[in-house]
Amino acid sequence: MCFHNDEAVQSPVLETMLTESEIQYLFSLINHQSTEPASPGSGSQGSNRAVYSTEERKLRRMQSNRESARRSRCRKKKHLENLTNQVNRLRIQNRELKNRLAFTMHQHLLLSLQNDQLRSESVNLLAKLSDLCGILNSMLSQ
Repeated sequence: MCFHNDEAVQSPVLETMLTESEIQYLFSLINHQSTEPASPGSGSQGSNRAVYSTEERKLRRMQSNRESARRSRCRKKKHLENLTNQVNRLRIQNRELKNRLAFTMHQHLLLSLQNDQLRSESVNLLAKLSDLCGILNSMLSQ
């Protein structure tokens, strides 16, 4: 119990800067808010809930966007790695094909030279054969 001006005050009020009527007013606000169900769009408590849930949704959306961006960066990085690996494989394959082409062209050149040499030899042998046939025919006709 608190004594004020030598009189006993009936309610157990601590010494504050508030008057008895202000305290009663605050109690009435508290009782009034606790008896009314707060809807999301009405009253200060309801609007605080709406703001809180909006803020919460915004934070969740931001977190979700960060995760989505992180996954997108990971996919992009993997795709880039796959493309880099594919480029390297194709470069190796291209180099191997160029080497095979060069080898095949070299073999073609060697075989063409050998073919030309055999044709020339064939022409010379046919000429000799023709000469021998002519000699044989002239020997037989005498």
